[in-house]
Amino acid sequence: MPHLTSDPLALALVAILAYLLGSVPFGIVITRAMGLGDLRQIGSGNIGATNVLRTGNRGAAAATLLLDAAKGAVAVLLARWLVGPDAAQLAGLCAFLGHLFPVWLRFRGGKGMATFLGVILALDWRVGAACCLTWAVAAALTRISSLAALTSAALTTLWLIVFHEGQMLLLVVILTLLVYARHWANLERIKKGTEPRIGQKSA
Repeated sequence: MPHLTSDPLALALVAILAYLLGSVPFGIVITRAMGLGDLRQIGSGNIGATNVLRTGNRGAAAATLLLDAAKGAVAVLLARWLVGPDAAQLAGLCAFLGHLFPVWLRFRGGKGMATFLGVILALDWRVGAACCLTWAVAAALTRISSLAALTSAALTTLWLIVFHEGQMLLLVVILTLLVYARHWANLERIKKGTEPRIGQKSA
């Protein structure tokens, strides 16, 4: 990570605002607004786009995916513009934590892959684009969203090396470990062959 050279109060404000932005549960907001029910009572109960897709509404799922990614990207871009590069990485981390542990939902949030991709895209579009392509290829080959997410997160460090972005390494390692921690149950189901495939309505 870059050295923290910005004003501590500014960094603290960035951290708080980025966390609050990341905490907005767009999946729940969209499904309620569209009359699709309480997302936490559907499928896996997760608040992310994959579970929104289980409602059968692809538009709602796409909107959730884009907005969950956007909140990570917006936090990074605004922090970089208003404060500096050190604030940008801090904002990315806090927005991601907000999605995983939202204050509005008693700290029971999503698994974070869309927000992960949004953060990485905003920090370095080349690395982010490579991560998105990795996810898309893995999803197309396996039809398992969680496996695509885990593959994409795991290969992010490789893309950092390819594009010589070592200053992002610590942040990426932290985010990747959190992605894997949040997907632990998915890993167990993948091993057993019981993990739902993309578009499948059962949990």
